[in-house]
Amino acid sequence: MNTDNKLATSKKAQNTVDQVKPSEGPNEVLDDRDQIASDRKLTSEADDRAAEARDDRAELRDNRAEARDDRAEARDRSLGKVDAGAGSDRVEAQRDRGIAAIDRAHAAADREAALLNRDVSAKERVISSVDGLTGALRRDAGIVQLERDASRARRTGEPFLLAYVDVDGLKITNDEKGHAGGDQLLRQIVDTLRIHLRSYDLVVRFGGDEFVCGLLDMTLEEAIMRFSAINAELKDTLEASVTVGLAELVERDSLEDLLGRADEALYKERQQRRTARA
Repeated sequence: MNTDNKLATSKKAQNTVDQVKPSEGPNEVLDDRDQIASDRKLTSEADDRAAEARDDRAELRDNRAEARDDRAEARDRSLGKVDAGAGSDRVEAQRDRGIAAIDRAHAAADREAALLNRDVSAKERVISSVDGLTGALRRDAGIVQLERDASRARRTGEPFLLAYVDVDGLKITNDEKGHAGGDQLLRQIVDTLRIHLRSYDLVVRFGGDEFVCGLLDMTLEEAIMRFSAINAELKDTLEASVTVGLAELVERDSLEDLLGRADEALYKERQQRRTARA
């Protein structure tokens, strides 16, 4: 490898998570969904506050009604007969209780609206975390999940691998079949990854044709076998392939460190393939 290539590899390996190029696709729509989810959460909180205020008003009305009844009863006892003023107090007490019941009904409606908004907000957030084209996790959401699994591995001592996956020849597919053909290839790549990986393994779209897979509690040997099977199926069914760089979490690794090593392993694997074909 010449000096320029070594420098390029070194710089690439030092990329942090924030420097990885963002996903392509309908992310503006997904960002809108995330904003909608945030707005719904705020609305839900406002509905809860409104319900609490209505309950407070209802309680105040009930207390006032009870005080009016007590005053009416005291009047009757002091006079030894039903007093007109006491009757008026009882009417007002009944009115207060009626308004309190209405306030409680409105409070119940506010809480139901808050619950509905929370449910919709949760669904919007799930949608906003998924890449609209491929169904893989978006980069930002994926980083959160990768950090979670890496933290678990550090805590439990389980192995944790990152697989940096680059789709081979996407530009050629786009040129020959148009971007619709390229989009279809990306979807099929992700479907194939999911078939051969486990249901809880993470598949994250990091760039236009780049994916990162988080493999918790998987050995390097097993990962190599699984990605060999993935490439065999891609070759047979799509005449396609992926280049994969694998890196295993070691003590004191940050996620950035692990990504850098997986990216460097991907670069070396690509270079080896080119050398083998030459």
